[in-house]
Amino acid sequence: MRFWQRVLVNCILFVALTGFFQSNGNFYVSSIWIALVASLILAILNASIRPILQIISLPITLLTLGLFSIVINALMLELTSVFVGASNFYFSSFGMTMLISVILSICNTIISNHFTNR
Repeated sequence: MRFWQRVLVNCILFVALTGFFQSNGNFYVSSIWIALVASLILAILNASIRPILQIISLPITLLTLGLFSIVINALMLELTSVFVGASNFYFSSFGMTMLISVILSICNTIISNHFTNR
């Protein structure tokens, strides 16, 4: 997928996951515009900071057979929350951040495979 398509897909996923998890107060996005800003910031962070974190954490990622990448994805979401603002883009705990991270990764993989198979 292209950059802007991925940003738009992440924005839609943020809004959908907010509707699913907002009743418990676990994940909150204040508006669709904040979701768009958050997905843009997440894309920029994934392009700039994530490769550095992956290289630094390569030994522990190998020891955990790749499961530490979930933690790196969750860290990127937490960093996105810091840049967007906790009042607009909020996770209740790091565990919820990891769950959202896994769901986003699975959905992005399915959508990316759909677009590449066309």
